[in-house]
Amino acid sequence: MGRFSDPQDPLFQALNSSISFDYRLAPYDIEQSLAHARMLERSRIISADDLATIERGLAEVRAEVDDDRFRVERGDEDVHMAIERRLTEIVGPVGGKLHTARSRNDQVATDVAMLVRAHSLTAKELLLDLMRTLADLAERHLDWPLPGYTHMQRAQPVYLSHHLLAYFWKFRRDLQRFNFCLTATDDLPLGAGALAGVNFDTSRMFVAQELGFSGIAENSLDAVSNRDFVLDYLAAAATCATHLSQLGGELVLWSTEEFGFCEVEDAFASGSSLMPQKKNPDAAELLRAKAPRVVAKLVHVHGALHGLPLTYNKDLQEDKEPLFDAIDTVELGLRVATGMLGGIRFDRERMAAAAGDELIAATDVADALVRRGVPFREAHGIVGTLVRTAVDRGKRLSELSDDEVRELVPQLDGSFHELLDPAAWLESKVSEGGTALARVREQLAQARQLLA
Repeated sequence: MGRFSDPQDPLFQALNSSISFDYRLAPYDIEQSLAHARMLERSRIISADDLATIERGLAEVRAEVDDDRFRVERGDEDVHMAIERRLTEIVGPVGGKLHTARSRNDQVATDVAMLVRAHSLTAKELLLDLMRTLADLAERHLDWPLPGYTHMQRAQPVYLSHHLLAYFWKFRRDLQRFNFCLTATDDLPLGAGALAGVNFDTSRMFVAQELGFSGIAENSLDAVSNRDFVLDYLAAAATCATHLSQLGGELVLWSTEEFGFCEVEDAFASGSSLMPQKKNPDAAELLRAKAPRVVAKLVHVHGALHGLPLTYNKDLQEDKEPLFDAIDTVELGLRVATGMLGGIRFDRERMAAAAGDELIAATDVADALVRRGVPFREAHGIVGTLVRTAVDRGKRLSELSDDEVRELVPQLDGSFHELLDPAAWLESKVSEGGTALARVREQLAQARQLLA
């Protein structure tokens, strides 16, 4: 029929078909088709009776999709053709009028833009849930000390609330990135046709308003070839998944016997097939492992778009599977992180004992020397020598005698041992954004205000 006299090879049909994965675009395609049909009637391209017939048919198709009764036929290449085929079965030849003044090229771009917009909103809602959970945890553990780390070595003590709020701000930036995805999907592609526009005086802005777009794509070539919004979503998802992996990785470490800082609830853990005593933080481990998967989807689509000439090429079909998988992975990860943090238990004594390691008082001792006029670099070397001496002699810093301290750090005038109070180390960090309790309270108030 038409241009071709021979049927397609089954191998090519298998390669070319996208119905197995793009079926999830069906709700967006139906919504878009309804808006398009209303525009066609408004522009006097189809009659009011035709519109009523198409609306009735699409309502029936939507009901079949919603109730999981929609049947995909062997010849359905993609979801768009499947819906049009089913519409025509229901209402007859009038269904064929729906495709007037549009191409699958602008139709697909619009469906995907609508999906990205919807799931950007979902990601924002899930991020806000996670951020609320982090803020609640921080409030409940406001003054619980634990060590902060650099290079996985104990560095300086912080409050657990301060540590948890660090993730709050990471996820806040993710929220901003998904916000940008809403801007990136704000121009309607529909009406661009295959690439050059259509042969009818259509009202694209009417369709845009019907579908919630604030404007229209200004160039038809750009409209059908643009997948920047897919890249934007994948980039936001990749960074968000990386943040989830950092959170998961930290909880895995903290759950070990060696750290013992926290324990995830049973609902987010699993056992061993061999060792009865095991309780593994598998949910946190999987959050850690999922990030490269999402990053790979971003690379996949960059690769598909790389060097692609204008306008539509079948390569663009490769945007969907990576996008769908990234959506599912990130949304599940956000839900799991929120649920797992909601039931986590922290061990205050274990964290406080680790935070009381006297060696992490070294910076405070160096700063005390600075207050006495010693240049910081010189103070850094003096305290380094003090620490080495204590370690070499098998002593804690507090076990050094006054004579030993006076010999090594005469500038402290006997006040050295006063500097070894763990509470002082925490409360000395008074700079904005620091871990002193007053600053953490300010930070928590900012977080609450943002959530409100």
